[in-house]
Amino acid sequence: MYHSPTYGKIDLERLKKIVSSFMGADKKAKYEIIVGTDSQKIEKNKYDFVSALIIHRISWGGIYFWKRLIQDKKISLKERIYQEATMSLQTSENFVNFFKTNGISKYDIQIHVDIGRNGETRDLITEVVGMIRGSGYEVKIKPDSYGASKVADRHT
Repeated sequence: MYHSPTYGKIDLERLKKIVSSFMGADKKAKYEIIVGTDSQKIEKNKYDFVSALIIHRISWGGIYFWKRLIQDKKISLKERIYQEATMSLQTSENFVNFFKTNGISKYDIQIHVDIGRNGETRDLITEVVGMIRGSGYEVKIKPDSYGASKVADRHT
């Protein structure tokens, strides 16, 4: 199940209809499909992971959807970052597979990761960016990774 600030709780079939309708409303527009995941510690050994799927109609606006996973075990910062990247990859693959019959999956997907050149995550940039690029996706890090650091973060 996904959630949307506009449409509420929706299943995959409804997600497909909403995205198809949104992208079909202006066929001449340019679109970006962005996936980002963020996580927060919510209590001892419990973490909240949120993946966001954003459909951006360039120069017009967009819509987004998010899903949550609560993980009940102690994990290091490196494990959290890898879990975030893996969830974004899974969301991207699911999107491509789900939309492969109607042409929407032809769009390149950007994966936004919540890591940057400042702070504790800087040592993970090469590894995580390489993993995502190796999976065939464009990747953005902070400060350009708003899909993770702004949209997904809003719901953690």
